[in-house]
Amino acid sequence: MIHKAHSTNLLNALFIWVNPVLAGFEYHVILIPEKTWCNKHIMQHKSHYHCVYNLKYHLVLVTKYRRKCFTSEMLTRLEEICKDLCQKWEVGLNEFDGETDHVHLLLDMHPNIMPSKFINNLKTVTSRLMRKEFATHLGKLYSKPVLWTRAYCLISADGAPLSVLKDYIKKQERPE
Repeated sequence: MIHKAHSTNLLNALFIWVNPVLAGFEYHVILIPEKTWCNKHIMQHKSHYHCVYNLKYHLVLVTKYRRKCFTSEMLTRLEEICKDLCQKWEVGLNEFDGETDHVHLLLDMHPNIMPSKFINNLKTVTSRLMRKEFATHLGKLYSKPVLWTRAYCLISADGAPLSVLKDYIKKQERPE
């Protein structure tokens, strides 16, 4: 159970998490900036049993050999596949867009999810389904059953405001 207590220090809001333990109570104090309670995005912080979290990631996936293989139709289908996978993994997909040779995803993850496992699953499933559904188009560009490079770029979305990241992702030069 989490309670918000008013603090005399305007920079911090005080949270007290009360966990009943056998004979007494165990108290955990968590300090979170007050400004998170003053803005309209009050629900940004989520809680789970023993933690309060807000984990946002900017993921960039690049096609193998940086080949310009995506069309607008393919990116639309890829977004649908990513939304389905994110829903199964209970990961929030806040933004998706891309260009002919890469895609950007803005993700909201739970602390129990290992990003590397999720990303490997995302790359495997999207590669398999996209190669199956767009076999003719991708067969012209790749002789082997590949779509993504082995690498990926995963950046915690803490440095820049989320609105800046969302605008950046939306402004990708999507193919016609």
